[in-house]
Amino acid sequence: MRTPIIAGNWKMHKTIAEAIALVREMRRELNEIEGVEKVLCPPFTALAAVAELIRTTQIKLGAQDMHWEDQGAFTGAISPLMLKELCQYVIIGHSERRQYFGETDEGVNRKVKAALKHGLTPIICVGENLAQNEAGQTEAIVSAQVRAALQGLTAAQVKSLVIAYEPIWAIGTGKPATGSGANAIIGQVVRGTVSSLFGESAAQALRIQYGGSVSPESIAEFMTQPEIDGALVGGASLSAAKFVAITRIAAQSKQQGAKNRT
Repeated sequence: MRTPIIAGNWKMHKTIAEAIALVREMRRELNEIEGVEKVLCPPFTALAAVAELIRTTQIKLGAQDMHWEDQGAFTGAISPLMLKELCQYVIIGHSERRQYFGETDEGVNRKVKAALKHGLTPIICVGENLAQNEAGQTEAIVSAQVRAALQGLTAAQVKSLVIAYEPIWAIGTGKPATGSGANAIIGQVVRGTVSSLFGESAAQALRIQYGGSVSPESIAEFMTQPEIDGALVGGASLSAAKFVAITRIAAQSKQQGAKNRT
């Protein structure tokens, strides 16, 4: 059984002082939740402070992006060498990076390889926009993104990483996909594509999250689905109460879903 993973993507929010306050507010309750992996992804400036706060807990740390080179004349960039001292995870290819910063499928692939080389676990984001969804292109777009991101990897490497299916039309809109709809895309398209490339064993070992307007009210609908292994949480991760609630409900729902299928 795949261990569910709930990751909070803070995006461009929280000063160092605000990050410390938020983590202190949620740390104890979040750490006590069993049966689910917990990951916080603050901005680069707060990584060191958050790392120290969660050092003795079960909570993991992730960055929101990174460059693929180890070092060099890349002003403003952060390398995997800089992150590996602090983080266990790194988000790669988020739709906002693709949309606003020119992230390409080739760049995503290079970042994934660099992360794995340095012992960081990538959370690879894939997903279609509203126009693509309405045009019936979801399967083609998502499958192509998965293929591009994983190009040149081994089955063993694929088993160790995380993919987040984030329909772009659901991010920040308050209108999440349905649980059954997300489950179908994750199972048939994302996991199906991985199976065709790397075999069924790799596909079944791979953890795949849902992301897009996740809330305490909607998380159970996703976590009871058999193909969904967690969530990449945006806005709700900026609230200690909401993120703890999402994580707790996720753990309970996944356990109940597993019981119902046995």
